[in-house]
Amino acid sequence: MNNTPNQQEKATFVLVHGAWHGGWCWKKVVPLLEAVGHRVFTPTLTGLGERVHLLSSQIDLNTHVQDIAATLDYEDLHNVVLVGHSYGGMVITGVAEKAGARLAHMVYIDAFLPENGKALKDYAPVPPTKEDGWRVPPPGPPSAFDVTDERDIAWMTPRLGDQPLKTFTQPAQLSAERNTALGQTFIQCTQAPFFMEAGERAKKWGFRYQELFSAGHDAMVTKPVELSKMLLEVVKK
Repeated sequence: MNNTPNQQEKATFVLVHGAWHGGWCWKKVVPLLEAVGHRVFTPTLTGLGERVHLLSSQIDLNTHVQDIAATLDYEDLHNVVLVGHSYGGMVITGVAEKAGARLAHMVYIDAFLPENGKALKDYAPVPPTKEDGWRVPPPGPPSAFDVTDERDIAWMTPRLGDQPLKTFTQPAQLSAERNTALGQTFIQCTQAPFFMEAGERAKKWGFRYQELFSAGHDAMVTKPVELSKMLLEVVKK
């Protein structure tokens, strides 16, 4: 596959991480997209990653949707390829509702694909909170996200953080009709029942559908080259 800037227009990617992660998790993917001339933004959602000092019980799905909508606004981004991993699918769906005019394509990577009035908890069980009743710790070490390389595990372990409960329990507020003007892709990486269900729904809704089962859930960490090729296919002429 030839992905030089001469063969394809320069695109703008906004990569949205999943629960317990941060913008840091795209570290291996960013240079692969930038190397062929694309712009890449990897915002971290409030309360996670380097924004952990803002963690609070009041953070909900709307907070995170606004995080990304504000990135599009303040960076003045247009024709964006908006990518959501896992919980990030909840976020990017809300962003499309708020800022669809700024988007060109949406990519769901092993992600939740919410319907109006449904929260993440309606699709998958939410892990138990800590004693405070609102901090949801990661479901396990990096291996819980199918990461097996020792160097990756050492890198990820101190960076995974607690997720505010309301991000899992607040329902998505979506229009009755989906924005069919946007290109939409679903990349299936695991056979977790909730992601398989989302993938089947994506196919029914006419999404472009791809599989990367060799990656496991955290494809951006375990198979960055293969994942980047799939993302580049989205903008290939």
